[in-house]
Amino acid sequence: MARATITGITAAIPDYKLTNDELSQMVDTSDEWIMARIGIRERRILKENGKGSSHLGAKAVKNLLEKTGTEPLEIDLVICATVTPDYQFPATANIISHKTGIKNAFSYDLNAGCSGFLYALATAQQFIESGRLKKVVVVGSEKMSSIVDYTDRATCPIFGDAAGAVLMEPTTEETGIMDSILQSDGTGLPHLHQKAGGSVKPASHDTVDNREHFIYQEGQFVFKWAVSKMADASLDVMKNNNLTNEDIAWLIPHQANMRIIEAVARRMNLDKSKVMINIEKYGNTTAATLPVCLWEWEKRLKKGDNIILTTFGAGFTWGAMYLKWGYNGQ
Repeated sequence: MARATITGITAAIPDYKLTNDELSQMVDTSDEWIMARIGIRERRILKENGKGSSHLGAKAVKNLLEKTGTEPLEIDLVICATVTPDYQFPATANIISHKTGIKNAFSYDLNAGCSGFLYALATAQQFIESGRLKKVVVVGSEKMSSIVDYTDRATCPIFGDAAGAVLMEPTTEETGIMDSILQSDGTGLPHLHQKAGGSVKPASHDTVDNREHFIYQEGQFVFKWAVSKMADASLDVMKNNNLTNEDIAWLIPHQANMRIIEAVARRMNLDKSKVMINIEKYGNTTAATLPVCLWEWEKRLKKGDNIILTTFGAGFTWGAMYLKWGYNGQ
């Protein structure tokens, strides 16, 4: 049976850097406070008016097609993982496909909070391994600045904007997605959500006045769950595949908080040199954190590298994936 493997990766990063010093002019915070508690020094913001997640996603996908020498009409499916779609409908994946000339594919959005990209990889895997599809684009694209309350010192330092995209294709080699564990627990709703804008609480003057269209998060509660679930899922997927910490070339954790990343690495007994960390430069870009890490480290990846991806997000959603890298870094 063919496996699903990643054959190319790109990212799209906005130019504008929102530094901690600039943020401290907007809300009662400081570089020292943010670095000590979250580990973020700056985050990228898509500043142009009238541009949303599809702008970044389309840029990443266009670069991906060029980089891999793939014609847009060869693509069978586009999945966009996002919590910040351009519109409630149509799907941002539809818009990305239109902007990049992908016309022979079906496309849809997937929302699993910060776990969206991992869920989307696992979904694409099923289409490829079944033999139904040959070329699938998975893109994680977020304009988190559109739902961040820049008067809330607890959440506004955390999030940034970015997109990352991968091309997935079948392979008969011992590479690609080897195994994954995906889970969710709806009891997380009260602790991490957007209060208004959905069908339960549609937009109104009151919801806007009460600033209910922004991210609401109970940090300490989410922190404890994230550390526990990311580490448990990672250790379980390693155990299921007889992997030790010495077998792992790279851990790619969701970039939510430096203390979460460090705690997960400690639980897995992994040296920090094996952990991909770029939160200081980009912050938490939600569904884009995992592909942006892969893109930044691509040149250092070697064919056959054992990689563990792990994530935690609103829902609650979480999981871990065991991936054997499919090519030498370019």
